Amino acid sequence: MTWLRRFTGLRVRLAAAFTAVALLSSVLASGISYVLLRRVVLQRAQSAVLTEVRGALRQQIPQQIPPDTEPVLAARLEDALAAPGRKVAAVPVPLRGGVPAVPPGRLDVPVSEEFARRATRGIVFERLVVKNRPSLEGVPYLLVGARASGYTTTADEPERTTPPMVFVSVRLSGEAADLRSFARVLVVADAAALVAALLLALLATRGVLRPVRRLGAAARALGAGELATRVRVRGHDELADLARTYNHSAAALERTVAELRAMEAASRRFVADVSHELRTPLTSMIAMTDVLAEEAAAADDGGAARLVAEETRRLGALVEHLIEISRFDAGAAALVPDDVNLADAVAGTLAARGWADRVAVEGPADLFVRADPRRLDVIVANLAGNALKHGAPPVSVRFGPADAGPGGEPGVRIVVADRGPGIPDDLLPAVFDRFVKAEAARSRSEGSGLGLSIAMENAVLHDGTLEAANGPDGGAVFTLWLPSRRDTEEECDG
Repeated sequence: MTWLRRFTGLRVRLAAAFTAVALLSSVLASGISYVLLRRVVLQRAQSAVLTEVRGALRQQIPQQIPPDTEPVLAARLEDALAAPGRKVAAVPVPLRGGVPAVPPGRLDVPVSEEFARRATRGIVFERLVVKNRPSLEGVPYLLVGARASGYTTTADEPERTTPPMVFVSVRLSGEAADLRSFARVLVVADAAALVAALLLALLATRGVLRPVRRLGAAARALGAGELATRVRVRGHDELADLARTYNHSAAALERTVAELRAMEAASRRFVADVSHELRTPLTSMIAMTDVLAEEAAAADDGGAARLVAEETRRLGALVEHLIEISRFDAGAAALVPDDVNLADAVAGTLAARGWADRVAVEGPADLFVRADPRRLDVIVANLAGNALKHGAPPVSVRFGPADAGPGGEPGVRIVVADRGPGIPDDLLPAVFDRFVKAEAARSRSEGSGLGLSIAMENAVLHDGTLEAANGPDGGAVFTLWLPSRRDTEEECDG
């Protein structure tokens, strides 16, 4: 996804927007310039031709026209208006409102009847492009039609003293070439403006995004736990205000986290101190209540004594669990690794607690793992005890080699399963949290709610994992994975 972010990132979008605006502005300015120049060029050519036609009519046609001079006047007008790229046709004016006709081939462009009729009323013009003649395809032309005025004719024979009409076709190839050259210059200028705009956009976005990147890096460092991370504030713009806001927020967060850590450390010390202070009197109380329970049992009146002894032992177990948790919180828990035979370790754990006949064990007899025997015993005991207390038979412990763990390294897997009601769906994500019980709504239950938390802490201490799930046939399934050999010991051995 790095390449996708590279082409859809903020810098690319800002540069694209900046370049698009610059290109649009350049194209718009070029288009307006081209239209204005085209209008000026064509207007200038048109004005020059119209002025020349008017001048030729005034100069070549006298006010009093002698009879039968129309051919001579026509020749004089054609000679006067002849020029390169221009063709002239002087044709007689039909009497009684007729439309003059230009012989085919006299001009480069055809003269329509409507244009000829308008030309009989004065001088007219129009611009057109030849499309039906291959040799002149796409060439612009100016067509001018004019009739002389300000002369007198003979009253009895006006046709003998009427001057001819003039039609002129002017090829605007020079003007068209100039416009094409100007258009090419505009295209080159637009391309140069596009390149310059792109370079300026990249430079501008670099200056804008550099503070944003610094803020992003600082935010990532802050998220990684480096609460002392700050950014340098430069300038007085919005980005500088954002940097100041980040620094103030980071400082406030650092103070809050420091206070929370101090409170958490104080609470952990309090729990540890209280647990240690309770251990000594509880040990004496457990011993005395056991003696009282035995004496009361001998006298056949030991219900209350047994209850006190049981509750005292339960309180002692809770204190032991709290002490163990406090060690994990303080980072004082340490491993004493050894090569452990899993079959012997599991059998010893179950036998020591009298569960050997209640739990089915399945696994190879020669499978070894590098682990702390005492902490492995705590994990298996907590998982098996949890299955016996809250599940239903048959309870099983299966172990064997695991081809690959979470990081791909080899290890061993221990699975403890039962056929009880399983773990409620709402409790499954928090089953390893502290003081979480399946019967949390009751005021009192047998467990302390710390056994699975201690098992998880011990698994993590081994660089292993512990997962909880519900089996397909019902019941809870706890899966412990431990690496075959710890990385730290491999480094030491090497």
